[in-house]
Amino acid sequence: MNLMILTTMIYLTLPMTLTTLNYYLTSAKPDNEKLSPYECGFDPLKTTRPPFSIRFFLVAILFLLFDLEVALLLPLPWAIQLPYPTYTFTWAFIIMLLLTLGLLYEWIQGGLEWAE
Repeated sequence: MNLMILTTMIYLTLPMTLTTLNYYLTSAKPDNEKLSPYECGFDPLKTTRPPFSIRFFLVAILFLLFDLEVALLLPLPWAIQLPYPTYTFTWAFIIMLLLTLGLLYEWIQGGLEWAE
């Protein structure tokens, strides 16, 4: 019984003691450079983000779209083992056709041209 009481007291007092020691032993005297929003030497009054062209985002979204297309079409070789593989290939053809038409539309509209 005494061991259980001693263990309980240690579990209750040890975290409070360590937290209190941490609070009093650490140096909490920040100078002006530590209080500034940037500590690495950059001027904090300038903008931190360079402007990106909207074309970059368009190409990134198109890359994600066609990367997803590849991920959707990867299981096609296993579709031959299904009872009705023509059904699966028909849907895969429809997906490919829609994505190809979308790519042609972007190409015709000039969405893939970097220089204007």
